[in-house]
Amino acid sequence: MAGGKEIKTKITSIQNTRKITKAMEMVAASKMRRAQDQMFATRPYAQKIATVVSHVASSHPEYKHPYLIDRPVKRAGFITISTDRGLCGGLNSNMFKKSLNKIGELDEQGIKIEVVTFGNKALGFYKRIGANVVAEASHIGDRPEMAAIIGPVQAILKSFTDGNIDVIYLISNEFVNTMTQEPKITQLVPVVPSEEDELGHHWDYIYEPGSKEVLDNVLDRYIESLVYQGVVENVACEMAARMLAMKSATDNAGDMIDELQLIYNRERQAGITQEISEIVGGAAAV
Repeated sequence: MAGGKEIKTKITSIQNTRKITKAMEMVAASKMRRAQDQMFATRPYAQKIATVVSHVASSHPEYKHPYLIDRPVKRAGFITISTDRGLCGGLNSNMFKKSLNKIGELDEQGIKIEVVTFGNKALGFYKRIGANVVAEASHIGDRPEMAAIIGPVQAILKSFTDGNIDVIYLISNEFVNTMTQEPKITQLVPVVPSEEDELGHHWDYIYEPGSKEVLDNVLDRYIESLVYQGVVENVACEMAARMLAMKSATDNAGDMIDELQLIYNRERQAGITQEISEIVGGAAAV
């Protein structure tokens, strides 16, 4: 059994750690509110443009954009969004497990992958498994700007239009609520047509000035907006996951302190009892 001094040192160390985790919990809670506000502000636009583009994929425009054309898949592209830092529970690891499952499915079909990453954790993960990372961005911050997203996204889109890859997936975390963040895989291109029954007949939008000019711009904005929304949601997910992880760490530190304090009290009581016994024994011997 460790002596009282060693136990007291452990208690002090854990108390200091608890102060740090408590501070990190409060910082994450504060940042989460701002991240949620930004996420909810951008989500309607991303949802609407995704709906419009899925409708376009169900229509019959005169101009067929490359993003709307299915082709045999020989090589796939991944856009993966992760955090730059750790200490956020299983947020990244759960997404990487889902990514590995998808890689396994593609590998069984003989399909190789190219990867664009946002965040240091994703970059490190794909390097460890030997994936081909064609572009990356990190340290985007808690308030990401669209300008930081466009470069890596355009790199993989060019690879698609050049015919080097045949499908692009977005792998990211979806913010459900403060307690729940779910990893998801979304096919970006070729665009998946809408499954609404009323779109089953022949129909189309009216394009001004023309379908080529409109679709060339809208479909690029569609990809960029979905990736940007994924980055924004990932910030909210990161802050929520970190807040919960730090709260759990703070609570666990409190439990450890209570246990060690009990052990310390027992050791101290045993030492006092032994000293009294020695004094009584010495007095009796005299």
